Amino acid sequence: MSPAMRALLATACFVVVTAGMRAASAILIPFLLSIFIAVISAPPLFYLRRKGLPVWLAMLVVGAAVCAIGILLTALISGSLDSFSSNLPAYQDKLTTQAQALWSWLNGLGVSVPEGFHQKYLDPAKALSFASQLAGGIGNILANAFLILLLVIFLLFEWTALPAKFNAIAKDRGFTSETLRTFTRNIQQYTAIKSATSLLTGAAVALWLALLGVDYPILWGLLAFLLNFVPNIGSIIAALPAVLLALVQLGGTGALWTALGYVLVNILVGSILEPRVMGRGLGLSTLVVFLSLIFWGWVFGPVGMFLSVPLTMTLKIALDSSDSTRAWSLLLGSQAPQESPRPARQPPQDSAAAG
Repeated sequence: MSPAMRALLATACFVVVTAGMRAASAILIPFLLSIFIAVISAPPLFYLRRKGLPVWLAMLVVGAAVCAIGILLTALISGSLDSFSSNLPAYQDKLTTQAQALWSWLNGLGVSVPEGFHQKYLDPAKALSFASQLAGGIGNILANAFLILLLVIFLLFEWTALPAKFNAIAKDRGFTSETLRTFTRNIQQYTAIKSATSLLTGAAVALWLALLGVDYPILWGLLAFLLNFVPNIGSIIAALPAVLLALVQLGGTGALWTALGYVLVNILVGSILEPRVMGRGLGLSTLVVFLSLIFWGWVFGPVGMFLSVPLTMTLKIALDSSDSTRAWSLLLGSQAPQESPRPARQPPQDSAAAG
C-alpha cells in the first residue's frame, strides 16, 4: 500500500472513530470521568493495602470517601446552579445595559463603533450564557453521580489486579512490565499533582470571591478547579464569567479586584508552585492545549473541555513510554529537546611532531 493510501486510510479511521465517540458521548463521558476519579483514588487504596487492611475494607474506606465528597459537592452546587440559572436573564439584561452605555461613551469620544457590531461580536452577555452551559455540564455530571460511583468502585477492584495483569501482558507481548508500570505511575503522578493544585486554585478563588461578595463563589471555585486542568486558556475561561458577574454586582472596581485575585492565584499556583512540584517535562505545547480544547469540547461538549488536557496528557505519557513513539511525545511537549553538546574538534596533529 502506498504512503498516500495509508494516510487516507488513517484519516478515514480517525473520522469514523471521532464520529463514534461523539455519538456515544452519553456513555463515554461517565466512563472517562470514572477512570479519572479512579486514578486519583488508587494511591489512597494502595496506601491502605500497604498498611495491612484487607481489600474489602480498603475499598469500603475509599468508596465511602468518594461518596461523601460527591454528596457534599452535589449539596453545595445544585442550589447554586438552580439559583444562577433563574437569575441569569436579569444578569444578562443589566450587563447588556452597561455595555450599551460603554459604546455610547465611546461614540461620544469620537470612537466609531459600527451599529450591531458589539451585539454580534462583543456581547458580554454571551459569556454568562456560556458559563451557564458549563454549569449545565456540571449538572449533567451530578445527575450521573450514582453510575459514576459504581464504575469507580469496579475500576478500583480491577486496579488491585493490575500488577499481575501487567506481568502477563509483558510476557505475552515481549516487553518489560516496567514500561506499563512507568506509564501507570506517571499517569497517577500527573493526575494527583494536577488535582491537588487545581483544588488549591478553586479553594483560593472561592474564598477570594466570597470575601468580595460576588454571588455563587463555590460555583466559580468549582469552575476554576475544573478548568485549571487546561493550562493558560482554562484560567481565562474560568475568570471571565466571575469578572462579568462582579461587574454587574459591584461595578468596575469590584470587577478589577476579582480579576486581580484570579491573576494572583494563577501566578502563585500555576506559574510558581505547580512547575516546581510537577516539573517541566510533563508540559504540553500551548498550541496542542488549544487544539485539544477545541477537539474534545466538540466531541464531548462542556465536559470535554475539562477532560481535554487529561486525555491529551495521557496520550503524551503513553507515547513517551516507548522508544519507538517518543518522537511524537516530543511534538506534543512544551519544550524543545536538549541537544547533546558536540565533541570538541581535535586540532590536526603535526606529522613531524608525531614522528
